[in-house]
Amino acid sequence: MWSGAEVRLVECQTVLPGRANAAALEREITWFSQVLERRIALYFEQLGTEVVIESVKPPDLSQDPSEYAQVVAENGFGFAERIILILALLPHVRPQVLDTLFIRNKNLERGYTEFGGWRGKSHGGFLPTCETAAFILAGNQLERRFELMPLFEPEHTFYTAGILRIDSPGGEESFFSGALLVTSEYLHRCTSGVWHKPDYSTRFPAKRITTPLAWSDLVLAPQVLAEIGDIITWINHAKVIMSDWGLGRAIKPGYRSLFYGPPGTGKTLTATLIGNTVGADVYRIDLSMVVSKYIGETEKNLANVFDQAQSKHWILFFDEADALFGKRTQTSSANDRYANQEVSYLLQRVEDFPGVGTAVAALGGHA
Repeated sequence: MWSGAEVRLVECQTVLPGRANAAALEREITWFSQVLERRIALYFEQLGTEVVIESVKPPDLSQDPSEYAQVVAENGFGFAERIILILALLPHVRPQVLDTLFIRNKNLERGYTEFGGWRGKSHGGFLPTCETAAFILAGNQLERRFELMPLFEPEHTFYTAGILRIDSPGGEESFFSGALLVTSEYLHRCTSGVWHKPDYSTRFPAKRITTPLAWSDLVLAPQVLAEIGDIITWINHAKVIMSDWGLGRAIKPGYRSLFYGPPGTGKTLTATLIGNTVGADVYRIDLSMVVSKYIGETEKNLANVFDQAQSKHWILFFDEADALFGKRTQTSSANDRYANQEVSYLLQRVEDFPGVGTAVAALGGHA
């Protein structure tokens, strides 16, 4: 029997990542809807010109425990960035919010060009483009529109951190015409709260590889093991080497190495063991599967991998690299010129790969 001080039963609950994200997104969507409503009213002159969309303040997420709030905080996103981020997420979480943008121009019997947008193959809702974001944030203000352009450049955090991607139609299309898409990784992080690791697909021609084996299972010459140790040392101490020692001013970030030898000599196993040692995911790109007979498709397929790996602690392992890492041929035909272009593109992307991990190539047919 209890006596003395009162005994209280306290129920301790852990906020699930998905629940926390849902609560944060509800607040963000409500704010976005108010901003969109105000922009539409301003555009159709239902409000005075002294009214600005920025007066609709975004919710304070500084104490919010959700992954979505963490994405906003760790990247220092302000008003414009948060509008763009939630705009890219809306087709996945609450597509009907964008139905307002289906308004038709009665004079032309078509949608408003300035609203942007595109139609998916099966999704019936409004899918935003960069033009959609520019309209919401700038309306008819040209100066403001120009100020927004850096938000859609490859150097912006949206793209260097792998949060968003722009599916540009290419050619001579408008700067703002590209589809505004959230990457699979950040879609999962901002919804279910689970960090998503991409797997092989037509858009991502790479597969994560692992091994249950240990270094004791790998038989290599002492000199080769010492060279592998150099790779591990570089990865583990890249920040000190590049920043503290100042070598970042003289050499490019990342580490590039070439593994060569007959099949079965441990090239793939070595890459996966390095990944296990440094805590990095290893992604194998089979170049024989990536090369396309359609002009421009090889570069596009490889770009999808490099773009996603740009900000990740990944090791890229190029298997069957003979398919592209070869001697450049004499340009006697258009096909020869294109083959050389593929080789040049891949070599340049590997050379410029700034990831903390190692870009590895394995030429299986060479001793």
